[in-house]
Amino acid sequence: MTQAAADQRTWSSPKCWLVLVVVMAVGLSADLITKQWAFDSVAGTPVVVSRHALIENPGFNPIPPHQSVVVIPGRLLNLHLVLNSGAVFGIGSEQRGFFIGFTLVAIVVALYIFGWQTRRSSLMAHVGIGLVMAGALGNLWDRLAIGRVRDFLHMFPDRHLPFGLQWPGGGSEVFPWIFNIADVLLLCGMGILLIHLHLADRREQRLQQASANPSKSES
Repeated sequence: MTQAAADQRTWSSPKCWLVLVVVMAVGLSADLITKQWAFDSVAGTPVVVSRHALIENPGFNPIPPHQSVVVIPGRLLNLHLVLNSGAVFGIGSEQRGFFIGFTLVAIVVALYIFGWQTRRSSLMAHVGIGLVMAGALGNLWDRLAIGRVRDFLHMFPDRHLPFGLQWPGGGSEVFPWIFNIADVLLLCGMGILLIHLHLADRREQRLQQASANPSKSES
């Protein structure tokens, strides 16, 4: 790597770190605040969550039976409380230790990619990494402080798969998973990073074509 290329890396740019921290802080705050609000309000009474009980007893569920709260009518979005012992959308149930370790490693990798594998001009990548880290930290906080992840967003409630089809787990709803803002941040961040990579590949191809055909680029 040339000195000029090294100087363009993000790790030494306060402006890039500011973008990362602001995106991460806003996303993390939105996730934790909405989780707290949902578990205080949706069930009609605040849900008291005991970390010790949740960790010691996988079957313990402090959430009382409650009616879902309609956010977007037409069976588009409801609020319904669940405590998730898995990852995004309930994947990997009862693997708390694994997901804590995996998240810590993922955060370190994300910081390395941000600081040493992106350029100062890669604003889209920095925003995407900030969103991914905010989502990862939001669910990590729940696993460490509470014992399970608090979920409350239910898309397409009571909409079922056609022809009597069912998911491998037995559910027949079009979207049976309940999720939270952290999950949305993770998916949005990864989507932004994929777009960034696609645009970077196209830009690299154009540069290669221009260098291979200098006469065309000059004309």
